[in-house]
Amino acid sequence: MGKQIEVPAVSRYSALLGLGAYRPERVVSNDEICELIDSSDEWIQSRSGIRNRRFTAEGESVVSMGVEAAKKALEASGIAPEQIGSVVVATSTYTLQTPPAAAVIADALGTNGPGVFDLGGGCAGFCTALALASDMVRAGSADYVLVIGVEQMSVTTDPYDRSTRFIFGDGAGAVVVGPSDVPGIGPVAWGSDGSQADAIVQEPGWLDYLENPTGPRPFIKMTGTAVFRWAAFEMGKVALHALEKAGLSTEDLDAFVPHQANSRITEVIARSMKLPESVPVSDDIAETGNTSAASVPLAMEAMLRDGETKPGDTALLLAFGAGLSYAAQVVTMPPLA
Repeated sequence: MGKQIEVPAVSRYSALLGLGAYRPERVVSNDEICELIDSSDEWIQSRSGIRNRRFTAEGESVVSMGVEAAKKALEASGIAPEQIGSVVVATSTYTLQTPPAAAVIADALGTNGPGVFDLGGGCAGFCTALALASDMVRAGSADYVLVIGVEQMSVTTDPYDRSTRFIFGDGAGAVVVGPSDVPGIGPVAWGSDGSQADAIVQEPGWLDYLENPTGPRPFIKMTGTAVFRWAAFEMGKVALHALEKAGLSTEDLDAFVPHQANSRITEVIARSMKLPESVPVSDDIAETGNTSAASVPLAMEAMLRDGETKPGDTALLLAFGAGLSYAAQVVTMPPLA
């Protein structure tokens, strides 16, 4: 029998120590979107709640947005870059298979070469990455973990696709996760329904495109009705499960921060949870659109910035999307830069 492996006997709580966000300067209105699709501002607002979204400018990328959001999160947390033990980037729109965006971002921030990886969880990516970061801190794998949700949806959606183009926007949000004397991140409620994997897909695959470069370019495609039905009637159960796992009820919440997929979906979820009217619900989608993995941290930042919630408040995070996958947890809201 081999020698016994030694592991550190670490068991501690985790919390969000700081939050940062980056929103591209370019504001794209519904009217501009409708120059290329057969729709109208009135139709888009009534179906989704979206008025504007942000698109990257020339030279901006998943990496550059992630770096800017991360700098603000580090500033808010008071943690130096060299203290970061791991960087996790949740994204589905980084255009390189290798190296991972996390490695490039970690180097740009001046870290000491932490453990890094990208996580392709679609719109559920940030909450999924947050769960992993919390477990890493609690288990002692890292003292401080930088979690970044970032997407450049403007380059992965077809400008002429009426079913997707008006929905998505670009942006980045980041948090620093670290040890805490009291629980600041609750247990995750997560899962997936692979039987509906074809509801949100990239078509065609890149190999198919390389073999037929004159054919359609790979873009995100979505069956809106199927996604709406699934999210609106299943995600309320997931949200309540996360509350139950944290030993809380809807009455204990100071804020609800769901993925900014569609304002109508958010309304249905809140009703299904019987969420008290006194609990503010994020509506960042109106000016930011659906930014996939960046959606939840950007929505958190907007609520803190606008005074709808404050650091120290108890908030329920809920994210869902491609997979179809989902993740939710209760957190204590962090400080902003």
